[in-house]
Amino acid sequence: MATMHVFVETDRLVLRRFVPGDAPALLALDSDTRVRRFVEDGDPVNLDEACRTISRWMAGYEQSDLFGFWAAIEKAAGGFLGWFHLMAWDDDHPEQPELGYRLAASAWGRGYATEGSRAIIDRAFGSPGIGGVVAESMAIHTASRRVMEKAGMRHVRSFQAQWPVSVPGDEFGDVRYAISRQEWEAGRGRR
Repeated sequence: MATMHVFVETDRLVLRRFVPGDAPALLALDSDTRVRRFVEDGDPVNLDEACRTISRWMAGYEQSDLFGFWAAIEKAAGGFLGWFHLMAWDDDHPEQPELGYRLAASAWGRGYATEGSRAIIDRAFGSPGIGGVVAESMAIHTASRRVMEKAGMRHVRSFQAQWPVSVPGDEFGDVRYAISRQEWEAGRGRR
């Protein structure tokens, strides 16, 4: 059996590297129109695209121990819940990575997104070169905004992004949330 490369663990989650065998679960996640409502065009992908996506993510693990896409696995049942990512926001600011997540509808409202986000933020700030973490969402995606707030992030700006495909609700714009190392250090005792 192959070694499972765990990125971070929480009380209820294991965030680990993706493996090729995760492709059917990723396809199921990305085929749910409820999950994709606020991303891309909402159209489901196919299995070949899911396999290619996982291959790209796996190649990224060779570049960084901190940045990447991580499969979210529920500890109790061992089921695939979705993914989280921590990615360099842009080449000019690798010290301010972006947090992202996508979870199955069955996992919504159970605190997994907040739990995983907090763990990733903690892991990011465990690296001395990280000064802050950012996250973005559509302004109308109130559930995602609430996760960012519960993870200790604050709203820093609203803006109008230009996307290649229009998604219903994008006319209301996007929001960016952030947490600095200093804010994280000050808030650690309040959780």
